[in-house]
Amino acid sequence: MGTEAEARAFYESRWAEPEDAALAVCLKADDVPVGYVTLSMEPPYDLGYGLREPFWHRGIVSEAAQARLERARRDGIPYVTATHDVENPRSGAVMRRIGMRYAYSYREQWQPKDVPVIFRMYQINLDGVPRAPYAGYREVHGSFVEAL
Repeated sequence: MGTEAEARAFYESRWAEPEDAALAVCLKADDVPVGYVTLSMEPPYDLGYGLREPFWHRGIVSEAAQARLERARRDGIPYVTATHDVENPRSGAVMRRIGMRYAYSYREQWQPKDVPVIFRMYQINLDGVPRAPYAGYREVHGSFVEAL
């Protein structure tokens, strides 16, 4: 992986939304981008990530997401949320691995595919202040708690 500035410049020159802090995830050996990690800079401070399939199951996304959380903490972001489709439990494993805690689940008619999806919402408080889980998804979609 190159420097953070190099990864940021690469990503922003191609895909970054100005309101989000997004970084390319590159291999340490050759600086080739293999994925991304994003963090919205407004509530719900949503963390997102993706990785090309040949690089799955190596801890790469966990390492990149953990680094992004540490940066968010230094930047004064109070908490971070993340959601995953119940059909993608490995994404939930990444969330747990980086210290996030399951809060609730909700059903959504997901776009653009117009299919029903159950999402699990996770959260981590970065500033040490106890707070209730982000309620925005719950307010829009309702919620329920699963026994995981």
